[in-house]
Amino acid sequence: MISKKLSWIFLLFLIFSSSCERENLIIPKPRLYPKVNFPSKEYQDFQKDYCSFGFRFPNYAEIKKDDYFFEDKPYHPCWFDIEIPSLNGKLHCSYYPVGKRKDLDNLVNDAYKLAGKHNVKAEYYEEQVIRLPNKVNGVLFEIEGDVATPLQFFLSDSTNHFFRASLYFNDKVNSDSIAPIYDFVKADIDTLIHSFYWK
Repeated sequence: MISKKLSWIFLLFLIFSSSCERENLIIPKPRLYPKVNFPSKEYQDFQKDYCSFGFRFPNYAEIKKDDYFFEDKPYHPCWFDIEIPSLNGKLHCSYYPVGKRKDLDNLVNDAYKLAGKHNVKAEYYEEQVIRLPNKVNGVLFEIEGDVATPLQFFLSDSTNHFFRASLYFNDKVNSDSIAPIYDFVKADIDTLIHSFYWK
């Protein structure tokens, strides 16, 4: 009787020990992000007859003029995207001629409101004042976290012109995975801002 119990115990032990072999254990692997091959940094001039300004932008980017804003025509012919196909992103750019001080104030307030909408998901928010000697002034908004647009800015001469831009990536936003790409593109946006001039 005792030997029969021992044989059952031994049999159960064998079954449990064989089911717990190391080969059957599933261990989750850490999340990895794909390697990004960054393009070389060379710049070209943006000079379009439908815009009242110029700047330098990277040669790996393409200018795509906006023909439609939702179902309507854009407010001004100088609305375009600077598309970055190799990095799956774009800088959406819009221009408004300014007639009255009230119009400029409304545009500036709208820029602050649009940047402020991301504060709900933002981990960090910073505003940097832009003042260049050639009457190019504005504010750059950096928004860290899982937000739709991590960088926005506007530029104006305070009397006649207002230019606004927002950076978007065409993937689900994950600030950790997008960080190296963001840093790479931000350097090109800094070049764009510091080479910007009014015609």
